[in-house]
Amino acid sequence: MKYFHLTAVMLAFLAVCIFVSPATAAAASAAEINRDARSALAKLYAKSPAARALGEKAKGILVFPGIVKGGFIVGGQYGEGALFQGGKTTGYYSTVQASYGLQAGLQKFGYALFFVSDSVMNWFLKSEGWELGVGPTIVVVDVGAAASATTTTLQSEIYAFFFDQKGLMGGLGLQGTKVTKINK
Repeated sequence: MKYFHLTAVMLAFLAVCIFVSPATAAAASAAEINRDARSALAKLYAKSPAARALGEKAKGILVFPGIVKGGFIVGGQYGEGALFQGGKTTGYYSTVQASYGLQAGLQKFGYALFFVSDSVMNWFLKSEGWELGVGPTIVVVDVGAAASATTTTLQSEIYAFFFDQKGLMGGLGLQGTKVTKINK
């Protein structure tokens, strides 16, 4: 039984490495990342007036349109995205997470981070990578519940919206996710 368990863990780890490896995802060009991020943001705006309102007031919006997450006991996720400031792309970033625990599945999703103050935007731009959950507080907004949110009721500095979830994997979260600037 222990041999079977170890084999299953090794196979799951191999599958995660294949599906979630930075080398696979790094093949996306700056133009592809930019196109996919803009498209994902437009779809989010169409579904969520609160996201659109935040977008109008945000100092920057970091959009990760296609993150792949997978695992069985050992898991990981990887994706690439674009930072928009004033409607222009000002940088490209990767998001990486490794995890261990009771988990199984494969999932694809996206998320957008809305930076709504100059101080938190400047902090992010000066950081050399950011582990989400450490540093400024992020409020995760449920797209369905966001219908009643307005820019008056939304008073935090960073908001996260998840979108386009496909596949089956237990839970979405940002704790332990590392965001790092990449060159494209």
